[in-house]
Amino acid sequence: MTEQRILHSSAVMAAGTVVSRASGYVRAALLVTALGAFLRADLFTIANTLPNMVYILLAGGIFNAVLVPQLVRRIKDDPDGGDAYASRVITLSALFLGAVTVLLVVLAPQLLKIYLDDRYLDPDRAAHLESIIDLTRWCLPQVFFYGMYVLVGQVLNARGRFGPMMWAPIANNLIAMAMLVVYLVVWGPAGKTVAQYAPFDAAQEVLLGLGSTIGIAAQCLVLLPYLRSSGFVYRPRFDFRDPELRKTLSLGVWTVLFVIATQAAYLVVVKLASGGTADGGDGTGITIYSTSLLIMMVPHAIVTVSLATAVLPRLSSLAHEDRLPELGSTVGSTLRTSLALVLPFAVLLPIVAGDVAGAAFGWGDGAERAASFAPTLALFGPALVFFTVHYFMLRGFYAMEMTRLVFFIQLAVSLTNIAVATALVPNRPASETAPMLVLAYLASYAVGALASFVLLRRTVGGLETPQLLRFLVRMAVVLAAAAAVTWLVGLSMAGLGDQPGPLVGVTRGGLSTLAGGVVVLLGARLLRVSEVTGLVDTVAARLRRT
Repeated sequence: MTEQRILHSSAVMAAGTVVSRASGYVRAALLVTALGAFLRADLFTIANTLPNMVYILLAGGIFNAVLVPQLVRRIKDDPDGGDAYASRVITLSALFLGAVTVLLVVLAPQLLKIYLDDRYLDPDRAAHLESIIDLTRWCLPQVFFYGMYVLVGQVLNARGRFGPMMWAPIANNLIAMAMLVVYLVVWGPAGKTVAQYAPFDAAQEVLLGLGSTIGIAAQCLVLLPYLRSSGFVYRPRFDFRDPELRKTLSLGVWTVLFVIATQAAYLVVVKLASGGTADGGDGTGITIYSTSLLIMMVPHAIVTVSLATAVLPRLSSLAHEDRLPELGSTVGSTLRTSLALVLPFAVLLPIVAGDVAGAAFGWGDGAERAASFAPTLALFGPALVFFTVHYFMLRGFYAMEMTRLVFFIQLAVSLTNIAVATALVPNRPASETAPMLVLAYLASYAVGALASFVLLRRTVGGLETPQLLRFLVRMAVVLAAAAAVTWLVGLSMAGLGDQPGPLVGVTRGGLSTLAGGVVVLLGARLLRVSEVTGLVDTVAARLRRT
């Protein structure tokens, strides 16, 4: 796959991701409007997050990182283009996920005791505990559909059909939005009432839990027509003794350990975050943390994931042919392309975090509630830079099937996250729980980015480091000017208030960001930052053709 083809495939995926993320933010805004951002919202957020966490723990690493390189090899080497191998994997995965899902629904109370703060076990929280158990049971069937969605999507990716997997979440978001609109019509918004802290009743649990699961099921099912049109015909196969299937599972051992390390850290995050709102006050918890993370992931999903997904088959081919210097060059150039958009976001987000929070979550009487998001959002900006570097370096290791080394890198990341989080959160007030968790996230991925960059550079013989350093120096100059302009424009409109609602947030935040963005584009032209100008020229050319 040439660099131009990578950019084309990335553009298709990015378009789907933009629409998907936009609908996802509408869903998030509806969620905060309907449930608030405190105890009640955390009950639903934890219940609806657990299925994805458990899926990732059980199978996500194998599906996402190990399966694609194996499928690429089988498509090249097998007479049937890898169809039999893919059918075996789908059959085995469906059986495994189905059995595990049933078991998880039965064991939901025991599962929640692992993730929840101990205060949820107090007698005065009995109704809240019962409510979150019921919600979790409605949500846990998502484990099966998450797994099948990722599996089918990766089969499509290996066949060069990158778009559908990025567009499919829109179906889930639309169903979730409809569910929340029904909730608002029937029960009304949370507002400043005690409803923000109360448990759910049975009807609310069915609507929110079952509605969320139907959304994930739809996200999976919309991929099936694309699977057939790609030329793949699924036939159930139970001959699981294929040596290549065993190789996939053996490679997955280290990936499973990687995921265990990651999820151990996230377990600590969820447990500490659930304590932030357990007292029923205005502490910051998992809803504020996870929703802010969703906003941080805008450039990651649009740029980084799209580029990494498109380039992974090429990296796998280069590794298969032992062309490691080319692999290093490809990782290095793709990283710079991603950072061309990630860095401006990371620098400007802390400056406009209050306005972003007001625009997204300040609806109705929610301006004070929206202000609780701002510190968490601001810290996630710089954290994204380290996460992006770490993410791209791991794609290089996965292409070379160096899953053992990846595990030890991620172990360092997770241990750092746990150590910093447990040191910070218990010693700070509940209102700072979410920001302290982001500081732990930032520190952990700073460790991961440094370790993975050094090790991959040593393994492949270079990552175009001189080009990266020149790029970073030029971007630092450009972004310093952009940050100053963004801050000055925002300061000139300070009279609009410290707790902006949607109108003020969109106006002040939008104008400030626009001014900073213009400076980035002009500065990139002036200093010849080709990674930025190349992206702009590619987008402009595509728009002219349309």
